[in-house]
Amino acid sequence: MALGVVEPIRKVDAALEEIEINCELGAELGVEQVEADLTRLEADIEAALAKLDFRVMLGGPNDATNAFVQITPGAGGVDSCDWAGILMRMYTRWAEEKGYTIEIMEFDEEPEGGIRGATLRIVGPFAFGYLKAERGVHRLVRISPFDANARRQTAFAGVDVTPELGDDVKVDLRDDDLEITTMRSGGAGGQHVNKTESAVRIRHIPTGLVVRCDSQRSQHKNREMGKQMLKAKIVAMKEAERDKELASLYGSKGEIAFGSQIRSYVMHPYQMVKDHRTDVETGNINAVLDGNIDRFIEEYLRRKAK
Repeated sequence: MALGVVEPIRKVDAALEEIEINCELGAELGVEQVEADLTRLEADIEAALAKLDFRVMLGGPNDATNAFVQITPGAGGVDSCDWAGILMRMYTRWAEEKGYTIEIMEFDEEPEGGIRGATLRIVGPFAFGYLKAERGVHRLVRISPFDANARRQTAFAGVDVTPELGDDVKVDLRDDDLEITTMRSGGAGGQHVNKTESAVRIRHIPTGLVVRCDSQRSQHKNREMGKQMLKAKIVAMKEAERDKELASLYGSKGEIAFGSQIRSYVMHPYQMVKDHRTDVETGNINAVLDGNIDRFIEEYLRRKAK
């Protein structure tokens, strides 16, 4: 049984033992002497059960694994590139708060602002189980900092999340089906990375799926990590065949544009973040963009489980 499930059970068990002891003391000394402790223990048990209930929902075959998070600008020009960069920061802050490790697998900077694309590897327990709730199109409405007339603009960015698969997961990935291109890294990484063709781009010809990895100085290591990322995408595509919600991400008509968003972030003329799948919303957009997204994730997973 996973540690994330065992630990809440242990806390409940310990709290129940403590309640039993307090009940015995209450019988001897009077209930008023232990009432405060019993109230505290009741709250502890409720919190532990709520945590256990949520962890049980993370019981999918890959939920306990690390996650790859790919962020891609959509409609909106340079505003969408800037928005993709903001989302990258949001997920980085979220992961840091969880105590997870963040590795930048691919980073393509947009000179005018933001990013043309990025892939993060989030390392930590249940990283994929949580972040799979973020798959989809994210919409931003604000006064554009790139518009000389300070007009309101709408920008879109797509977020794809795939699990880091273990060696026990078999995916048919033949060399003949791969189109591999090497290039110089376009992002930060030191002089060695930028001077050598260590970055790898892999295209899976049968599906058209593409991944890019430039996190390592070794082209061989980038190639192997790129294959792992590609395997995860192939598995996700197969899941999409059974899940209508994922079909928009991996189907031929999936577009990172208006009408396909899962969540809207509005900065003007008012401030609000609203998840269109669950109707969960908040007016504290700054907290959300600083990584406070657990409320959206948890409600989505609860509804999905039902």
